[in-house]
Amino acid sequence: MPKPGDRVVRHPRREEIGPVHLTVTARKVPSRALASPLLLIYAFATLIALGTMLLLLPFAHNGGGFTPFMVALFTATSAVTATGLVVEETAVYWTRVGQVFILGLMFVGGLGFMTIATFLLILIGQRVTLAQRLLVRQSLGVNQLGGLVRLTVGIVLFAVGIQLLGFVALFARFSFEYPLAEAIWQAAFHTVSGFNNAGFVVLKESGGLVNYVADGAILGIIAALCVIGALSFWVIVDIVRVRRFALFTLTTKLVLTFTIALIVIGALGFLGFEYENPATIGHMSLKDKIVSSIFHSVTGRTAGFATVDFGATEQQTNFFFTGLMFIGGASASVAGGIKINTFAVVVIAVLSTIRGRSHVAVFGRELPQAQIQRAMVIATVAIAFVFLVATLLTFSEEGFDFIALLFESVSSFGTVGLSTGLTPDLSSWGHAILVISMFFGRIGPLTLGLAMAQRTESDPYRFAEERVTIG
Repeated sequence: MPKPGDRVVRHPRREEIGPVHLTVTARKVPSRALASPLLLIYAFATLIALGTMLLLLPFAHNGGGFTPFMVALFTATSAVTATGLVVEETAVYWTRVGQVFILGLMFVGGLGFMTIATFLLILIGQRVTLAQRLLVRQSLGVNQLGGLVRLTVGIVLFAVGIQLLGFVALFARFSFEYPLAEAIWQAAFHTVSGFNNAGFVVLKESGGLVNYVADGAILGIIAALCVIGALSFWVIVDIVRVRRFALFTLTTKLVLTFTIALIVIGALGFLGFEYENPATIGHMSLKDKIVSSIFHSVTGRTAGFATVDFGATEQQTNFFFTGLMFIGGASASVAGGIKINTFAVVVIAVLSTIRGRSHVAVFGRELPQAQIQRAMVIATVAIAFVFLVATLLTFSEEGFDFIALLFESVSSFGTVGLSTGLTPDLSSWGHAILVISMFFGRIGPLTLGLAMAQRTESDPYRFAEERVTIG
């Protein structure tokens, strides 16, 4: 209590309740919309809506009138999510203007809407706000806010630089096949499609890449672009700076190890299953069979480029590739799937449990239990989602083979784009289901992982432990 004669200084926000003086601190409550992974959903949904409106325009497709809404929505979603599934052949149905729209959607969708927007703000000298930094942080899957502007510039310059190199390489090859202007366009489109693991093809010849099944130069360049795009910026930087496997970060070690392992396993599986199939690679020489197997192992897991008709492949090949598509590429890359990082953590945790180890460790490093739980959750939710999509397709699309429906379901969720030729024949309900699957597959695993990371907290108490019977 103040004594008589004492000077009492009151805070402008001070409220008096009887003889007790309370100081109320004005605290700004952060917006849940700006601080949550829902920002990713808003950004991608906005980009898809914009792409749909552009593709609806009459001059975007060959023929009169506006583009059918589902065709425009499906194509825009496939381009933004870098999937490559199509309901109409890209080189035939869409005009050059429409193809330019698709190229732009692939480029922005692959790098991330806010990454591109932030880079443009920097170019015109505008200040990047806190809300924009939060969105960039969510889209890149990082924790820190400091240095995001420089990081964004680095990612964009890296992506553009790699695509320029790919463009030069493809142009050098396409210049022997097409006139100058067409060679430039073909090189530009397939470079963007390859690096962003989108799988769209605008080759003028009927059949697309099937006509280049024995062209090692084109297939090698596209495969290299797909691999670089699916490794992620962080892994590439680590490789360039360190150059020694022993000094790489654990993330880089896991991504490189499992990427190489999956490419080898995928190539051996494709070669073994399709070796005598005359409809795919059975008629080729041994060298061409090996080249084709490696190419499909690389692109079939992340991009969806194909030089054979997957509608003619063996069922065991398609089922085998559903597993590869489900895994996808590295975290923070342009590829989809549950990500190699997640798959690696799950595999290592399972192997450690089988070997009776109480802690999960790899390459001399122990993995945090929280990360193992997140990986298990992401994998489980993804399996449940794919099962749901495949089940819904069996209801909406009667008369189709279940393996084919499962293949399309995983291809859409993994944003791969491989198809048995089933997608154009689906009903509008089937197309709508695949649109949702592509959208969830592009942002779902990342959004789920970020949401779990934000909500991680120590339990104030624990219950008594009790064992249950297993096995």
